[in-house]
Amino acid sequence: MLEVKFYELDGVEISLLRFAVIISNYKGRWIYCKHKERTTWENPGGRIETGETPLEAAKRELQEETGAIEYNLKPLCVYSVLMGTESYGLLCYAEIERLGDLPDTEIGEIDFFDSVPKNLTYPDIQPKLFEKVRSIVGV
Repeated sequence: MLEVKFYELDGVEISLLRFAVIISNYKGRWIYCKHKERTTWENPGGRIETGETPLEAAKRELQEETGAIEYNLKPLCVYSVLMGTESYGLLCYAEIERLGDLPDTEIGEIDFFDSVPKNLTYPDIQPKLFEKVRSIVGV
């Protein structure tokens, strides 16, 4: 069984964090990405690379996966996914002010939604991350 947990930013040793996920808003709508090899939607985010802080990874992933040029990015908490083993990530909120062209990466397109789309890549995880961000930010 899969379980999603949340922790304070300083509640988990930073070296344990492997991912950064950014719940992103642009002009009152939620941005979701579609990987070129999938037909499902996901939040911007990905792995933290060697030598990168979780916040640096969040900024990089946001730019690579949405084309965001101007934005306010706020780390909110740490999340974990327990499915046999527990993996940890940084959960952020971004208010995007300006988008540029989508970089030529693994993301094929982005779209804007009024709520969480039905066709998700990680349907047991993404809605929980979305609701956690909404409860903290109040949007």
